[in-house]
Amino acid sequence: MAEINLYFIFIASIGFDLLIGDPKFIIHPVQIIGIYIKQITNFFIHNFKKNKRILFWGGLFIALSTIATSFVIGKIIELMFIQSKSNLIFGILIFLGLSSCLASKSLILSVKEISNLINDNITDQKTEQIVKEKVQRIVSRDVSTASLEHLLRSSIESLTENSVDGIFGPLFWIFIGTVFIKFSIFLPGPLSLGFSYKAISTLDSMIGYKYDHYRYLGFFSAKIEDCSTFLPSRIVLLTLPLVSSKIKKYISVIKKSYSDGIKYDSPNSGISEAIFAYISNVKLGGENKYNDEIIEKPIINSNGNICSKEKINIICQLILRLQILWIITFTIIFFKI
Repeated sequence: MAEINLYFIFIASIGFDLLIGDPKFIIHPVQIIGIYIKQITNFFIHNFKKNKRILFWGGLFIALSTIATSFVIGKIIELMFIQSKSNLIFGILIFLGLSSCLASKSLILSVKEISNLINDNITDQKTEQIVKEKVQRIVSRDVSTASLEHLLRSSIESLTENSVDGIFGPLFWIFIGTVFIKFSIFLPGPLSLGFSYKAISTLDSMIGYKYDHYRYLGFFSAKIEDCSTFLPSRIVLLTLPLVSSKIKKYISVIKKSYSDGIKYDSPNSGISEAIFAYISNVKLGGENKYNDEIIEKPIINSNGNICSKEKINIICQLILRLQILWIITFTIIFFKI
């Protein structure tokens, strides 16, 4: 019975994230994880910045300690909930914890807020600066000198890539946890796997870079994130056409998306960007600036339309539709097992 209650808490947490998002009055787990990662990363860089080997193995310690701690906290709360026969307080902790693993509303709102500020013929420099600041918060590239079209492209690329990291990745692993715990309460559950994936995602976003000290310190974090997001990104590739008008061209769209997506260095971000690009018929990729260096990313959907506010709205609708499809599918699988 507790396992079924856990599943319904999972479904309720999805709805809460879609409607409310992250409550302002609660410290987000990512903030706590981020503080730990930042402190221990600064320790290694400050004391061993010239020793690549220590940075390399230190990065493994940072990754494993962060993920293990997140997992254990989630597992303890799960065990307390089950052993207390679905105690309300532990149920609320799981509900809020699972909701914090998802970022549907915050991700969609942040990008829509940017698109709403951009007018076709924007001349207000103050508004343009505000847009650049908001875009800079969601991307790692330098957009200080970017055109409005580039700002829209950056927003769409962030939205399509982070839809997996912030929505479908955690949804996948939380569901796997709800299935595991049906067989044994000592197997990884929804909260322990959800917290673990969130820790992995945070590690990658904070230290998973290929420059300076992070090349060594963030190596393991980036690889672990690649592995944990591999399956969710492929499932998004296979299921997104099912909730779109391109369902009649299912095989063709998947082949084109996969062909363009694997050109990226990341085994996952290119795939997720590509399938959204082909479904919404938008062109992505091109010139980007990182630390005063211009990097040319592979073009995705070269015959697609330029990025626009309308394309952002279409992609946001696709994300919501796909979530509904996943929830229905998960529910059928859960009660059939």
